[in-house]
Order: sequence, then C-alpha cells, then structure tokens
Amino acid sequence: MSFSRIALVAAFAAIGSVAPAADHWVYLGVYTGKGEKDSKGVYRARFNDATGKLTEPELAAEMDSPSFIAIHPNKKFLYAVGEGGGKNGGPVVAFAIDSGTGALKKLNEDKSGGSGPCHVVVSPNGAFAAVANYGGGSTCVFAVGEDGKLGKRLGFVQHKGSSADKGRQEGPHAHCCAFLDGNRLATVDLGIDRVKVFQIDPAKGVIEVEKDDVVTPAGSGPRHIALSSDPLFAYVCGELDSTVNVIKEGKVIQSLSTLPKPTPGNSTAECILSPDGKFVYVSNRGHNSIAVFKVNENHKLTAAGHITGDIKIPRNFNIDPSGKWMLIASQDGGKVGVWELDAKTGGAKETGTTVGVSKCVCVKFVPVVK
Repeated sequence: MSFSRIALVAAFAAIGSVAPAADHWVYLGVYTGKGEKDSKGVYRARFNDATGKLTEPELAAEMDSPSFIAIHPNKKFLYAVGEGGGKNGGPVVAFAIDSGTGALKKLNEDKSGGSGPCHVVVSPNGAFAAVANYGGGSTCVFAVGEDGKLGKRLGFVQHKGSSADKGRQEGPHAHCCAFLDGNRLATVDLGIDRVKVFQIDPAKGVIEVEKDDVVTPAGSGPRHIALSSDPLFAYVCGELDSTVNVIKEGKVIQSLSTLPKPTPGNSTAECILSPDGKFVYVSNRGHNSIAVFKVNENHKLTAAGHITGDIKIPRNFNIDPSGKWMLIASQDGGKVGVWELDAKTGGAKETGTTVGVSKCVCVKFVPVVK
C-alpha cells in the first residue's frame, strides 16, 4: 500500500494553510464526572489570535465524556464521540454550530458499532464521518447529510491481530482515523502495530480493506497520524515506545525518540503538523512536554527540542489557524494553557494565559462569524 499523491492533496489542503488574524471559538472535549468540579460535556471558549487571549470556558453541550471532537470542513457542524458503550458501541453525536455565539445544538446521534470510540474525523468533502473504536478494535463509517446529521452507517470493519506488548497489544485497538481523500481512509491501530487503509464505496454502502497495511515497528503502538505537505509522506507517533515514525509510500523510513532521555512510564498521545508544514509536534505524557521535530527537505525529521512549562499529562494540544499559538490541554492539570510559537525554531514560550477545565483531552478551532 502507498499513499498516492492524488489521495492526500485534499486532506492536506484542509490543514496546510495559515489563516489571517481572527477570533476563534475553541471547542474542548473532556472526560466528564459527577463531582461539582468535574466537566459536564463539550465546552467552548473564545480565542483571539492577535493577542493570544483565551476566555474562560463555558458549557456548550452536555454529554458523557466527549473525549474527541471533529469539525466539519464547512465549520457549521461539530461531531463528538462518547467513550464507553457495550456491544453496539458508544455514542457518536452531531451538533450544529452557531458561529456567532458558539452555541451547539444537537442534531442526532448513533452508535459507533464497537466499544470505546475514541476518535472521529470528517472527510474533506464533508460526506463521511469515520470513528475509531479503541475498545472494540474496529473502524466505523457514517454518511453525513448536507444538514450535518449522521446518516446511514456505510460500513464497519473489525480489525484482527495482536502484537509484541502482551499487556496493551493482546488484540486490536483502533485509535485514530484520517481521510486520505474523499473516499479513502486510514485507521491507526495501536494493538496490532498497523495503519489500515480502506476504500469507501457509498453506492454499495460498504468500506473495503486495501490489500497492504502500513506496518510500524513491533511494540511501538501507533496512536495518531499527521499527513505531510508531500502526499507521499505521513508521520505517526508510537504511544508505547515514545517515538515518531516517518512513513513514505506505506513504509516506515525513520523512527526517532520523542524524549531527551529515557523516561519510565512515558507515552505519546497527539501528533500534528504545523500549519506551515515546517514542524511536527508530539505530546509526551510522563515527561510532560511537546516534542518538536523540524521537517527537512526530504520530509524526514530532525529533533529540535521540547516545549515545556506547567503541563500535566498533555493528551491533546493544537495550533491555532494563524500558526502563532499552541494551546496545550493538561488532562491532569485541570487547565488549558497558551504558548507563543517561534516560527524559526518551532519552539514555544509559555504566555501565562491559562483557563480552568477538568480533564480536557481535545482542542479544536472554529472561526467566529460576526
């Protein structure tokens, strides 16, 4: 299997441009609880990319543990998965976004088909939503209507296999989905050290597995994927061995540690590419940092340091569309903080701007429309 040039152009176009100065709604996915100070659902805050200021979060929609959220390409709809669920899976919920007020209105919901849905993504053409079920080790794809509602479940694939780490890789554990184009989907599976690739056939209402998987190093536990500016390349973080892996045409050609020195108990979480395509970032839970890698002309990586500060278990972080700021969610720190990025080095300095939110694990941006 290889990532074809045509296949990745549309997907990278959605992440590879830098937007002009503007206000954005920041939507925050969380783990919820029943205590007075626990989070209760999806939150929203307002962010100004001229000043780096972030307002205190407000509850936008109640929901049990919306641990990962995705924004429709037209910025009018938001989708969230609720971790948990039994045989039929956990909830996948569609919301309409009021871009003026940031309010969310529930449209509909369905089940993910497998237990423990942990990731959702919408295709570049807005026609499909894909869900990775961690507990069940499976991929599920829904049609998405022009009204933003989840439509027919077009396909469900149960992954199979195991790998080297008997404690974490006793079976498949899908952790992330990424659309390579409108009809082509990759799912990163931590449990089997593979990236599986599917073709979606909406006419038949099925998703078909491509012949060859991308195989990552044994015991690496691939978790999240970032698509390169060159569609032949991609970057995948290894949760279990604290690495970032460079993939070229379906083969791993480079693996680098995300740590400055061995750190027992560390695991990686998020892997993203900067809006200008010059740096790859990977979060370290344990070392409590964001590893920085410079993207070279050949799309291989060079370690470029670490972003540090008041960070406790950074499960998720994101860069605002202007490319000037990084928002880091401290899952165990009960806050989201703002760092100012250095465009030359890829590093960042802590601004001191923080807002409180319990167990925040996902950060997404939507432009404010006045």
